[in-house]
Amino acid sequence: MIGGLINIIKPPGMTSHDVVSFIRRTYQLKRVGHAGTLDPAAAGILPVAIGQSTRLLEYMTDTDKSYRVELTIGYETDTGDDTGTIINTVDCTMPTTVELEEVLSSFLGTIEQIPPMYSAIKVQGKKLYELARAGVTIERKSRTIQITNITLLKRDPKKILFDVTCSKGTYIRSLCTDIGKKINCPVVMSFLVRTRVGTFSLDQAITLEEIAENPKHALLSTDFALDYMPKVTLTKEIATAFQHGQVIPTNAVDVSGQLLFRIYNHQHDFIGIGQKRPGIAAITPVKVLTSGQ
Repeated sequence: MIGGLINIIKPPGMTSHDVVSFIRRTYQLKRVGHAGTLDPAAAGILPVAIGQSTRLLEYMTDTDKSYRVELTIGYETDTGDDTGTIINTVDCTMPTTVELEEVLSSFLGTIEQIPPMYSAIKVQGKKLYELARAGVTIERKSRTIQITNITLLKRDPKKILFDVTCSKGTYIRSLCTDIGKKINCPVVMSFLVRTRVGTFSLDQAITLEEIAENPKHALLSTDFALDYMPKVTLTKEIATAFQHGQVIPTNAVDVSGQLLFRIYNHQHDFIGIGQKRPGIAAITPVKVLTSGQ
């Protein structure tokens, strides 16, 4: 079965589901999924998996992400971005560069963030954005996220441009709203480009037009996104046992204290992911692929 990953540049105006539908048509496959939803108005990296590679999507969403963000001051909308309905306008003065740098740096590290109402988080079986569209606002629980880098790139009388690297689960619209609170001015996220998702980077991404022109050339190996896991190569016999779902003694491979690792056979084909549980001297197959893909 065909499988692999695709590093796609999602254009603004398309939903992440639109991209998945395009890939299904192009490769004539039903098993297609993506890691990390992008808002329709946003652009940038959208990792997509096809075939049996979709079984590894859960291991691709834990990685950090980088964004380039444009924030506009002076008004706010019900959605937090410039696609929503304006609910408030204020005549604001843009803070100085030094003041903005101090505000942005205050978000570095581990912080609490409240997700926006216009998000896909489910509450009692309904997505928040569905409730928001019905005019319902509910209290949301804060989430713990991490900002590892945030850098001011440019400011003018109405707009701020900055880069940010953050953990999974971070909402950039909420980050913009929180920045607005600290500068005492309503703001909206006026443009967003995701520049990186783990090992997927913007400089190596391809467009939908390029994929349509050469679908096979667009495919990356299934293990492309798993570099953060240590690599273990098994002998032929042990690899066969692993592929049959058998538990492998830890003395058969060097796990170096890691809990998750990517497994390869003696021919250096990627065959799955193994897990070592604390206190148990064995490696358990958690994902086994049917071939080197």
